[in-house]
Formats: sequence, structure tokens, C-alpha cells
Amino acid sequence: MTSSTSDKASGMANEATGNVKQGIAKVTGSRELEAEGRAQELKGEAQQALGDAKDKTKDAVDRI
Repeated sequence: MTSSTSDKASGMANEATGNVKQGIAKVTGSRELEAEGRAQELKGEAQQALGDAKDKTKDAVDRI
């Protein structure tokens, strides 16, 4: 698995876990869990963006 693929996979997992935590937090009323879920979702989005950036950089280098 390439580094960019690994980043994207980890990002999707973190984003999904964050969304689940936010859903549970809404049902239970836990603001702490909601914040934790949102932070994990954002981490996942950032990891996916990093994977995309790595792909674009590799593509640009390959064209040279």
C-alpha cells in the first residue's frame, strides 16, 4: 500500500469513527463525545487531503 493510499484509508476510518461518535453524542447528550467526534472527523479529512496532495505531487513529478 502506498503512503498516499494509507493516508486516505486512515482518513476515511477516522472520519467514519468521528461521525459515529457524534451520532452517539447527539443521542446521549454528551458534548464531550460530540467534540471528540468532530475532532476525529476533522483529523480524517486532513489525512485524506494529505493523501490527495501526495498523489498530485507524485503525478507532477512523474510528468517531468
